[in-house]
Amino acid sequence: MGEQVTGGREGSLEAPTRHPLDWKSEDFWNEESLFKELERVFDICHGCRRCVSLCNSFPVLFDHVDGSPTGELDGVPREAYWQVVDHCYLCDMCYLSKCPYVPPHPWNLDFPHLMLRAKAVHFRKGGTRLRDKLLTSTDLVGSLAGIPVVSEVVNAANRSALGRKLLDKALGVHPEAPLPEYHSKSFRKREAARAKPALEAVPTGETTGKVVVFATCYGNRNLPQMDEDLVAVLNHNGIPVTTLPDEKCCGMPKLELGDLEAVEKLKNHNIPQLARLVDEGWDIVVPVPSCALMFKQELPLIFPDDEQVRKVQARTFDPFEYLMLRHKAGKLRTDFRNPLGKVAYHVPCHLRVQRIGLKTRDALKLVPDTTIEVIERCSGHNGTYAVKREYHETSVKIWRAVVQRVETAKPDHYSSDCPMAGDQIAHGLADKGKGPEHPLSLMRHAYGI
Repeated sequence: MGEQVTGGREGSLEAPTRHPLDWKSEDFWNEESLFKELERVFDICHGCRRCVSLCNSFPVLFDHVDGSPTGELDGVPREAYWQVVDHCYLCDMCYLSKCPYVPPHPWNLDFPHLMLRAKAVHFRKGGTRLRDKLLTSTDLVGSLAGIPVVSEVVNAANRSALGRKLLDKALGVHPEAPLPEYHSKSFRKREAARAKPALEAVPTGETTGKVVVFATCYGNRNLPQMDEDLVAVLNHNGIPVTTLPDEKCCGMPKLELGDLEAVEKLKNHNIPQLARLVDEGWDIVVPVPSCALMFKQELPLIFPDDEQVRKVQARTFDPFEYLMLRHKAGKLRTDFRNPLGKVAYHVPCHLRVQRIGLKTRDALKLVPDTTIEVIERCSGHNGTYAVKREYHETSVKIWRAVVQRVETAKPDHYSSDCPMAGDQIAHGLADKGKGPEHPLSLMRHAYGI
């Protein structure tokens, strides 16, 4: 391993950089080339092991190495590599917080995108389960489950022991994993029917002062209250709001599946609409961290030559990133009526890797008589990972530390920017009396609107 180091240094001191994903090349899809890169990277990871405390990919890899006849990677069969791949849910924490060998280091490690490449090769070969395809088809599932009568049936089945047993048997969805509710009256339907206040955009140096809310699949069908609270907070601050004429999934679920062709189709649907609104002077605010990350990072790396993608990237914001930019310019109202007391606040991984700091914490701290207990640990959900039968117990082990932190804090409220992480925490708490409250809901409550 030491022979690979150049320049007399063990690891990088520079900030991580990212190379585009070369998924249009023939080599990307070559399985032998893939395994050579997996062997190279896994050998370096084995020699370092700094990431062992992150996702389960690394313990799985190291257990295979330590249990092999040689005690080295050459003793691990290639079939075991797929287990490492399956446990990676592309959180990017290893790349941005732990690994000393990411670019510009000459070893050029990008573990998450290597796992993505492996998932993509596996998907193209037809090795992906029907369950995984269905779980990531959020537009299809949401539209079907959102039909008025159907939504009631789906929600009732998801709450019943028999329904969950059948779902486990048919698809391998763990019977104890929390599942979201579906709303027939989606956010986009509610927003279309809402009377819009007459507001005039007030730009600052970094914001235009008018916002297109990308609802997200989850916000639209599963938690419309989150999107409604975002709109209420923006309007309260004099910011006009609009939505896309025809919104589809951002593509993150299909990315995590390795279905890059589906990602491209979704990009081709959403990006032209968003780019057109950017040209008209609108900023883009995305309430779910994974979806915001898709526009900010993943799509620009997958489609580096797409001018519209770069245009959208430049004007996409996390909600509290946007609010704090307005606050910096003296344009955020601080007429809070209700204190929040003590808030246990979980920071999702896909928000941490946006490299914007703890803007949600900073915004909530503006509320008088409010203290924030920050929890920067993975909840172990990742959208689909926690609900799969084979990974649920591992997910439980990951989120147990977060749940303990919440219980120890004894907060008045507990919250996460990721609504699925919030549900995951709620599922693990001994006291089921009080559910999670999204930070946008807390902000709206603090304003008293």
